[in-house]
Amino acid sequence: MTNSDERYYQPTDIKDALQTIQKLFNSYTDAPLTPELMAYHQKLVTQLQTNLLPLAKQQHNQLRVDQIASMITVMQDWLKLKMTGQVFNGKMQHFKFVSNDKTTFKRRVHKIKGNQNHRSSRH
Repeated sequence: MTNSDERYYQPTDIKDALQTIQKLFNSYTDAPLTPELMAYHQKLVTQLQTNLLPLAKQQHNQLRVDQIASMITVMQDWLKLKMTGQVFNGKMQHFKFVSNDKTTFKRRVHKIKGNQNHRSSRH
């Protein structure tokens, strides 16, 4: 094993490669856009388009083809948003875009006179 083999991660299958790219993408979504980051991002998108997409098509794996297409779309949208100075409010999860702006309400159930059927929530 040479140094170059140790340096680069070798995925075992398409799903492993997609998860790795998703993890890498999520690690830099909030970072400021630099020429280096743009080049790295384009390299990941190219990897999806030239290596993984043909491999998934060759294996006739429609689920992976759809997931790769979804990832490419999310990653291209991220670049468009960053180029226009807008905020990418979300992350990639299960190879799809997931928004961060989910509002949750804290609810504390208050039992009235011990009867389970009648409950009110106090906020």
